Amino acid sequence: MAELTQKQLVLQRLGILKSERASWFAHWQELTLYILPRNGRYFVQDRNRGQRRHNNIYDSTATVANRTLAAGLMGGLTSPARPWFRMSTPDTDLAKRADVKEWLSLLTTIVLDIFAKSNTYRALHTHYQELGCFGTSASVFGRSFKNVIHHYPVTAGEYALAQNWQGEVTTLYREFDKTVGEIVKEFGIGNVSNNVKALWDRGQLDKWITIVHAIEPRSDRDMRKRDAKNMPWKSVYYERGGEPDKTLRESGYKKFPGLCPRWDVAGGDIYGNSPGMEALGDVKQLQHQQLRKAQGIDYQTNPPLQIPSALKGKEMDRLPGGNTYYDGAGGPGGKISSMFDVALNLDHLRLDIEDVRTRIRSAFYADLFLMLQNDSQDVRKTATEVAELHEEKMLMLGPVLERLHNELLQPLIDNTIETIFEAGLMPPPPDDLRGQDLNVELTSILALAQRAVATNSIDRFVANLGQIAQFKPEVLDKFDQDEWADYYSDVLGVDPQLVVAADKVALVRKRRAQQQAQAQQVAQAEQMASAGQKAAQIPTQGGSSNAANDIIGNLTGYGT
Repeated sequence: MAELTQKQLVLQRLGILKSERASWFAHWQELTLYILPRNGRYFVQDRNRGQRRHNNIYDSTATVANRTLAAGLMGGLTSPARPWFRMSTPDTDLAKRADVKEWLSLLTTIVLDIFAKSNTYRALHTHYQELGCFGTSASVFGRSFKNVIHHYPVTAGEYALAQNWQGEVTTLYREFDKTVGEIVKEFGIGNVSNNVKALWDRGQLDKWITIVHAIEPRSDRDMRKRDAKNMPWKSVYYERGGEPDKTLRESGYKKFPGLCPRWDVAGGDIYGNSPGMEALGDVKQLQHQQLRKAQGIDYQTNPPLQIPSALKGKEMDRLPGGNTYYDGAGGPGGKISSMFDVALNLDHLRLDIEDVRTRIRSAFYADLFLMLQNDSQDVRKTATEVAELHEEKMLMLGPVLERLHNELLQPLIDNTIETIFEAGLMPPPPDDLRGQDLNVELTSILALAQRAVATNSIDRFVANLGQIAQFKPEVLDKFDQDEWADYYSDVLGVDPQLVVAADKVALVRKRRAQQQAQAQQVAQAEQMASAGQKAAQIPTQGGSSNAANDIIGNLTGYGT
């Protein structure tokens, strides 16, 4: 039996991964029909299709709620308008050094600039949309000579995933179509199949060709070599119908280039659960109710009619004020009337529809991201009540934000930093920082809102301490103001450059103590001089002497 080629092994595993993924397809397709009609590719040929896909949506509440969720995560977690993370080191002593702080701040600025110039934020918004609807999203992290990095987002149905024994996604297979012109431009005429070469020679550049891209751990690498084909992660492209031994491109990565976050994962599942899945029943109910409401309105405004047979084949004017003449018998049986009476109370139906809409918005956390606007209209709540409600709702997103940090943002930043160093865009770090691990600390609005919950107990402690100190000042001896300043600024994500380092604080305090000591000595000297001047003005012994001369005379005879 002949040994399988690498291409055959890849296609074989692709078939296995697609079989494993098949149980999710029906659910994803329903989500596409009712929430995101333009997302989801369930056949390779589902590309660039412009036909109407919104025919199953009579009420767009779910679509708008998912859009609100994506925009809220974009603005609250990774806003392009403000720094949303900072680099740090787990070594607290090293983190206090000024040169280390400056270098970490510079690294953060460079990474943010690269994100702004590339398509990173567009890709992140796509991630959030897919996560809210399908529970899983994916994109491929690539490198660009123009913008340093470039992302290739894929939608549900285009990719298949596998994970390791720790539940981390380590394999990404995708199948998609590219035109002949795109393939030759990207991979070169020498690497394409004979079929693509023939199409290129005939000028058929817009012919679609199916491509398979596999990213997975490389098991057959030589760890002594550092070239692309011996890196920990393998990336290989094949034409679906090309020659068995023909490879479009094979390369490698030091870090897994697939960004594959999940909203929530149950047990050992590979693909995630989503707000869209939880709200799908309500979404279907809402579409059904809107359809029935429209039918009820039609029955009342344009009901089916019972018409005398004498009018068959004759013209009737059913517009308001119209007249229809016919020779028919008198009485009720001879008039045009509704076939049956429809007296649907639409008010009850509208109330039920609004209740369903509220459940859908809640499932997509739309009420969380719009709570500032909603709470501003409620004048009955105090500022404290509003703050507590916000913090309570933010806690609901805690597990999701933690997973997004681990599966999306941390890998994104790690891959970008790896690219920066390999491209030589970063000045060398301080010597003591070489070989040290770096941490990514989120400083976005949502991350700070999560951290702000921890400041409530601190605020209450400081406030109560201040009240007690009014009649028991010695209680302030239990308060460490330096530790409070460092901890509080860290929790709130204050830029480290705005917080004075401990060594500089010690120097400032030493100078202040010296100045205070000198001022005290000057004050004592002035006090003594003033006392001597006053003593010289006090007459004694009948006015022939003064107090200063008497004091000097009493000290005569003592050694100095």
